[in-house]
Amino acid sequence: MASVMTDGGVPYGTQIRHTAEAEPDAVAIVFAAEDGTERLVTFRELDERSTQIARVLIDRGLSVGDFLAVSLRNSPEHLMACFAGWKAGAIVVPMRWDLPEWERGRVLATMRPKLVVDADHADEYFLAADAASTTPLDEVVPPRGFGVCSSGSTGAPKVIVMNLPGLFYAEAGLNMVVESYGTLPQPQRVLVPAPLYHTNGFTATRNLMAGERIVLLERFNAARIVDLIEQYGITGFIGATPMLQRIAAVPGIDERDLSSLDWVQQGASPLPLWLGRRWCELVGPEHFYLSYGASEMHGLVTCRGDQWLAHPGTLGLPFGEAVVKILDPEGKELPAGEVGGIYIWTPTGPAASYVGDNVTPMTRTDDGFVTVGDLGWLDEGGYLYMADRRVDMIVTGAANVFPAEVEAALSEHPDIVDVVVVGLRDPEWGRRVHAIVQPVDVANPPGEADIIGFAKARLASYKAPKTVEFVASLPRSEAMKLSRGALVLERDGPDPADESPGAATA
Repeated sequence: MASVMTDGGVPYGTQIRHTAEAEPDAVAIVFAAEDGTERLVTFRELDERSTQIARVLIDRGLSVGDFLAVSLRNSPEHLMACFAGWKAGAIVVPMRWDLPEWERGRVLATMRPKLVVDADHADEYFLAADAASTTPLDEVVPPRGFGVCSSGSTGAPKVIVMNLPGLFYAEAGLNMVVESYGTLPQPQRVLVPAPLYHTNGFTATRNLMAGERIVLLERFNAARIVDLIEQYGITGFIGATPMLQRIAAVPGIDERDLSSLDWVQQGASPLPLWLGRRWCELVGPEHFYLSYGASEMHGLVTCRGDQWLAHPGTLGLPFGEAVVKILDPEGKELPAGEVGGIYIWTPTGPAASYVGDNVTPMTRTDDGFVTVGDLGWLDEGGYLYMADRRVDMIVTGAANVFPAEVEAALSEHPDIVDVVVVGLRDPEWGRRVHAIVQPVDVANPPGEADIIGFAKARLASYKAPKTVEFVASLPRSEAMKLSRGALVLERDGPDPADESPGAATA
């Protein structure tokens, strides 16, 4: 088998083979299917099956440097297809399996993949792979490791791709945030509650390359997650704020055994104060971590639970060599306590970049500070706090309201399961603050006055919702994301002031 020269890193496809050779019969994946069943996959099966699939993909034209889109639900086959792509030298990009056809077409047109492994093609590829050889392929290095798909805040499809080749460095550490506070015992047993098309979920591939065991959920289920933590002695997981809120609300959670958890890492959205305190109670502040970053990998801000309790609501301090500034719209640096754009600098700049035509580049200053559009402020000690995304800010009666702050306040209401806040057109206020609420009991929701009063008891009066709407459920993706723009469009219709031709039809 031919070998390639690297700078000490091991190609992704080779690394999973080395891991399988070291512990072939160890269980790599526990797959918790939505129907309640579980399936075990060994490292040997993961490696050999991905080699077979790689041979099929190569026969169909996939070669080094091509894009491979993997659009499958969470499953061992999704992971096998990703490793197969890397063994062929491809740039692997997981993408949502449930996109509407118009949006799917836009993403594929941006990415231009050579092949797509999805529900329409997977059976063909996997059936053909049954007859393929499991003999290792020649070693190749994907020229760029992987990508993720994002619509960001604009709704325009983006494919964000690593700038560096697909090489695994064992000495770099797997979970930099947690391991910066101390070495983790090995092997870890990592729960994967997020969809594999999201950055939080896709880290499962690195867990596997490092020889860590994963428990992969087909679909998020808070009660089942608690069962799995106890059953398998889960040592850690990454969860978005809505996921952590649902897990914390599982009946009897205080009596459940969460003692195996070395770490729980929050990311992807602001954290309400009550929820941060709750998780510090559940697992201990020394086991709870927060991280702020983006798929563009332009820098990290992190902290541990004890730091968060000392600075409630913070995202943390710049990680490693990162530097954070808060700038106004003219690029002037703002003093502590004033809200502006969050800009981060690292010595090497963002580790990822956009691909595709007509993609707006990341906003950066002349001296290399980059923003992804978030607003926040620094305190006197340099701790960063988030206000919201610039495009989500509601200007109501000439005052600025950040939806994330209102949502955080309302999330503590005992009769609310989920909530999103948007700004709707209003002849008096320009935009009025409107709360879309999923109640605990859909048939018997709390009153509108109750919701508004609850908000006013916690926020300045002008920030409280002026109107409230109750829905059976909010249209969150499996990554717990939703589009405020789409929700506004459904209620307001096209904005006459919006000259974007795609905005009305998106």
